[in-house]
Amino acid sequence: MNEDELRSLVEQHWIALEAKQTTGERRLRVADLPVMSASGPLAVAVDHYSHRHLLVPIHAHMKVRAGLDGPVLRLRKRPLEDSESYQIYADLGCLRDDLSDLFTKLCVDVLKQATELSDNPLKALYRVLDRWKSLFRTQGPPLGPQELAGLFGELTVLNRLLAMDPSAHRIWRGPEGYRHDFSAAFNAVEVKAGTGSEGRRPRIHGLDQLEASDDGTLCLVWFRLHRTTTGGVGTRFVESVDEALRLCDDEAVLLELLSKAGYRLADADLYESVCFAVAEERWYRVDAAFPGLTGEALTGAGLPVSVLDVEYTIDLSGDLPAPMEPGQVSQMIENLVQEPA
Repeated sequence: MNEDELRSLVEQHWIALEAKQTTGERRLRVADLPVMSASGPLAVAVDHYSHRHLLVPIHAHMKVRAGLDGPVLRLRKRPLEDSESYQIYADLGCLRDDLSDLFTKLCVDVLKQATELSDNPLKALYRVLDRWKSLFRTQGPPLGPQELAGLFGELTVLNRLLAMDPSAHRIWRGPEGYRHDFSAAFNAVEVKAGTGSEGRRPRIHGLDQLEASDDGTLCLVWFRLHRTTTGGVGTRFVESVDEALRLCDDEAVLLELLSKAGYRLADADLYESVCFAVAEERWYRVDAAFPGLTGEALTGAGLPVSVLDVEYTIDLSGDLPAPMEPGQVSQMIENLVQEPA
């Protein structure tokens, strides 16, 4: 069914439902659509106030994103029961009758996405909502070369975590300004990336970036990246983004994190030719032997910490400190996804 046919079908159902009377203020008039998901068909509905709704069937244990609560759109979890069935829905309602035409277009977009993501129609709903929201966001400046390299390094780690746990983007804390890029209850990882051909000289931001949490372990991972051409050796930047969106269980949360990191879906075309090859990857355990300047060390030496906005560079170009073994890296990644955020 093409887009025009879907729009016509949806409108016909809404008009027919609006002609009927509800039997109670909390009841809906519902019509199933020929768009199936793993939990059943998607549906449209009209409430007591003649507001239009799109109903996306979900499993009972699934949560529906909070924060969308009018004055135009409202999204909530809604159970519906009749004499023959009981089903939980993600209920997207339009509270403005004068915007019904735009709501129809949004719903048609959701239905089209849901046909491609029939096993997870809620993800289809979130994807469409976020792309519509992106139309109205203020655009910031594009990412520069070093910012792209840094974000690519973080996405490389993130995708490994997501491959083990689709909720792992919840421990990606760097875009929110946290001192470590990835942080769970105890363990944390700081990601650094450089594009130079010689040396390993990551830039450290603040006196607390190399401080582990109490009873926790902090690792620093260093990536040496080479900028390559599209179609050659390496991975396209936008492919890393797409992979993260594919692996995660809530695109909305991840898209918000990407936006905070400076990447917006609307700007994807700007980065189509950006491609990186990982020339070197080293993981280090940040312990007492690791070079660094921290507030904890200064306090331990009896020096007052009264300076702000400290930035400095450490040199990891030699053989010491020694990097972690592959088995230790795997264990660290496993620890991150297993412990609570």
